[in-house]
Amino acid sequence: MKSKQYITVLALCGGMMLPALANAQTDMKAKESKYYSITDVPIPDSVKLEVGGLAFTPDDKLGVATRHGEIWLITDPYQKKSKQPTYTRFAYGMHETLGLAWHEGSFYTTQRSELTKVTDTDNDGKADRFQTIASWPLSGNYHEYSYGPLFLPNGDMIVTLNLSWIGRGASLAKWRGWMMRIKPDGAMQPYAGGMRSPAGFGLSESGDIFFAENQGDWIGSGRITQLDYGDFAGHPAGLRWSGEYGSPIKLTPEQFPDSIGILHDFAKKTPHFKEPSVWFPHTLMGISTSGVLSIDSDAFGPFKGQLLVGDQGHSKVMRAFIEKVKGKYQGACFPFLEGFSSGVLRMVWGSDHSLFVGMTSRGWASTGPKLYGLQRVNFKGVTPFEIKAMRAQSNGFELEFTMPVNKKQAADPGLYSITGFTYLYHKTYGSPIINQQSCPVVKSEVSEDGRRVRIYVEGLREGYIHELHVNGLKSQSGLQLLHNVGYYTLNAIPAGAGPACAISPRSLAAAGDANSRHACGSDPTKSVSVQPPGWTKPDVVLQVGTKPGLKFDVTELEVTAGSKVKLVFNNNDDMLHNMVITNPGKGDAVGKLAMEMGLSGSQQAYVPASKDVLFNTCLLEPGTSQTIYFIAPKTPGNYPYVCTFPGHYAVMKGVLKVKSKK
Repeated sequence: MKSKQYITVLALCGGMMLPALANAQTDMKAKESKYYSITDVPIPDSVKLEVGGLAFTPDDKLGVATRHGEIWLITDPYQKKSKQPTYTRFAYGMHETLGLAWHEGSFYTTQRSELTKVTDTDNDGKADRFQTIASWPLSGNYHEYSYGPLFLPNGDMIVTLNLSWIGRGASLAKWRGWMMRIKPDGAMQPYAGGMRSPAGFGLSESGDIFFAENQGDWIGSGRITQLDYGDFAGHPAGLRWSGEYGSPIKLTPEQFPDSIGILHDFAKKTPHFKEPSVWFPHTLMGISTSGVLSIDSDAFGPFKGQLLVGDQGHSKVMRAFIEKVKGKYQGACFPFLEGFSSGVLRMVWGSDHSLFVGMTSRGWASTGPKLYGLQRVNFKGVTPFEIKAMRAQSNGFELEFTMPVNKKQAADPGLYSITGFTYLYHKTYGSPIINQQSCPVVKSEVSEDGRRVRIYVEGLREGYIHELHVNGLKSQSGLQLLHNVGYYTLNAIPAGAGPACAISPRSLAAAGDANSRHACGSDPTKSVSVQPPGWTKPDVVLQVGTKPGLKFDVTELEVTAGSKVKLVFNNNDDMLHNMVITNPGKGDAVGKLAMEMGLSGSQQAYVPASKDVLFNTCLLEPGTSQTIYFIAPKTPGNYPYVCTFPGHYAVMKGVLKVKSKK
């Protein structure tokens, strides 16, 4: 019998099946398809390809690690020889493999508790040697995902370890919340700390490591951050291990009060602290950043050297331009491609410069409707009219376009709008947008070749995100911009900058107090939290809570027309939620309006100012509750209730049934 070496890993928890969010076919997807095609790589019905990692072999077979602990080899994923690629199960029996790399004849993958080298020693197409390269402890918490590896040019490997979740991020096992560097011989040392859920990371064109982080406690929004050895990325839970041998960071959790204020200000006076390189504003760009991949060829369009960043929740791929100013990485993010079939987690380049995108949505809801998927993106060879780059200047920005602009139009400063804002740095889950201020564009200059526009902007602020809108600009040939928005993270202003916007004491006070307040919509009569005068008691008391997987725990309520209702909403989940009751048949419409609220959304609890909104709660933090009072509609019928936090409405819904009086 053939001798085989296996690593036995005990399964500590099971994933819960979650329905994906409905995939709305948008006009933008149709516009993007003129330049980039997205096609399915067919998956046999017998293969549950919940993608955790992607890596090509030297003979151009695509290796796919799955959340079921398998590695599949796909022959001819380009479908050059057949419409149906060939799938071969190369390895199985591992524990939730969430990364994959090929190196010197073997696959390397990260299981929950170890980095594993997987080899086919007898060349029969099946793995027969499973070797532990390095391992780390587990507490048994469901949230202890592990990711990687990423190979560095010298052969070292990088892995990242997710924090545990106990109603907040916690490091229940050693080195959780850290990025680790592993030598080929298995020697492991902590490389950087301060991470919450570092599901994606990759190398830039210059070889620097960028990792993607998701919104959560201490993390106001999604972002990517460039990390060097000894850097701290912002979440203090993992610092409980900073006193251990080998730690390059000497910060402690006690140095972080529950509410700090502005991250940029705190980072300036805190050693090791590395500010985010590019923020991806929550719901405005995406909701759950994932894989990071550098565009390494001009064959994929005019963006060579920039980064692609996946978003699992919104089933899209975004684009980031990065630059260094005063030694700090910063830059802008832009929309790129949306409409993938499931939640985007991993990306890899094919040999023909096409992009393979691996997806999963089990347990993590996505706008793509499928539970998993594998798709391929091809550039069609036609250049879109886009904002290619956004560079910080001493008193504004330089915008570079992919083709010459209409010079007469572009010289009008009224076409450009800039709004600055930031997030709170605190232990609370997520953050509202704070200190939002318009920054006037007072002048614009167009370069001779028409490809660059210098805009002069008053009121730039270091440490703030600056939203750019370009309204109505056309190319020299008459094309409209494919995407007209970008978000620049301004960690440092180049020398010679003009005066910054003054922030009133009231604004600062509001920022410091924001975590004690809840946004409740624009109409207080729809969110009454005190029992109205004249009520002796309610006619009916309703209780609604939440369940994991974007669900209300009660999906059907019943009241009598015109009755006095007391509704208690408990947010038991680890995400932000509200509850909005709408007119019959208007739940989805109100949810879509919430998606379009932009920067004002978080300040209005993502409750649109619509006549179809009848009653609503505030936007509630995890573990909090609110009671509202209202008179039930007089007209019998089915009144939908939904969570209108962007993206939730398609699955987080129920019905308030209003019955006739007897």
